[in-house]
Amino acid sequence: MVKSLFNEAPVIADHFDSEEKLALVNNDSLEFSKSLPANLFSLIISSPPYNIGKEYEDRLTLREYLAQQKPLLSELVRILRADGSICWQVGNYVEEGEVFPLDIYYYELFKSLGLQLRNRIIWHFEHGLHCTNRLSGRYETILWFTKSDNYKFHLDPVRVPAKYPGKLHFKGEKRGQPSGNPLGKNPSDVWAIIANDWERQIWNIPNVKANHPEKTEHPCQFPVELVERCVLALTDKDDWVFDPYCGVGSALIGATRHERRAVGCDRDATYLALARERLMMLAEGTLKLRPLGKPVHVPSERDKVAQRPEAWGKVETLL
Repeated sequence: MVKSLFNEAPVIADHFDSEEKLALVNNDSLEFSKSLPANLFSLIISSPPYNIGKEYEDRLTLREYLAQQKPLLSELVRILRADGSICWQVGNYVEEGEVFPLDIYYYELFKSLGLQLRNRIIWHFEHGLHCTNRLSGRYETILWFTKSDNYKFHLDPVRVPAKYPGKLHFKGEKRGQPSGNPLGKNPSDVWAIIANDWERQIWNIPNVKANHPEKTEHPCQFPVELVERCVLALTDKDDWVFDPYCGVGSALIGATRHERRAVGCDRDATYLALARERLMMLAEGTLKLRPLGKPVHVPSERDKVAQRPEAWGKVETLL
């Protein structure tokens, strides 16, 4: 929690200061990144604008959008530590009904800057817009890049329960001894949080919509839990974490909850005010968060919303 990190109400600076532990900066992400020292951040994690016409972004052609992003990515590589990681969460760009997967285009940009892809993680969610001329999209992608082969990766904090914990070696010197790690197994790059198990098939973390406890007025807010997994696996305590498109501060919350120092930048002062408020609430213990590893709710057959409406019987006769 923030109080365990700061031992008092947090000081949230409005500019970067290496003597402070938390900063929210109202600025353009590229201009601010240029002002940061090189080789500082252990983790840079963000969900950039998808160029889909949200209120906080200007609609560009795909080529213009990617050209606009490259100078920022270059600065992020500069300020990333040699053993650091970038986690870049993206969805799809849609033009006249055609889908362009942004992770494919970002891959080429990051590779051109010398980074190496370690995992392409699928984040699945159940709710979203229902498409009429194609299947409804229910996932986004997290690209995990590193700056070198010597990067931080802590498996134990993100292990998942073994499927067969009682499995034994059947031959050799270890015959009769447990064959798995007592702390659990290495999760795949396709995770879930169902039945208290992070790994079933996909990262099934609910998106922040409707009655999600973390919902604010931001239209494309990502869940704190998603950040926490990356923070635990890719950083150490007291490391620096940076989100160049921090919005309402989910990345900073995920970092400070686990005793990391964090910097966020956004050009929207309204969102930054919400981020500051959320961080103060976290310090006070009043911020509502979805617990790490909580199973996704599955309605029972007795729940009214899980029952077929009687009117559907009439529709079936037409099929």
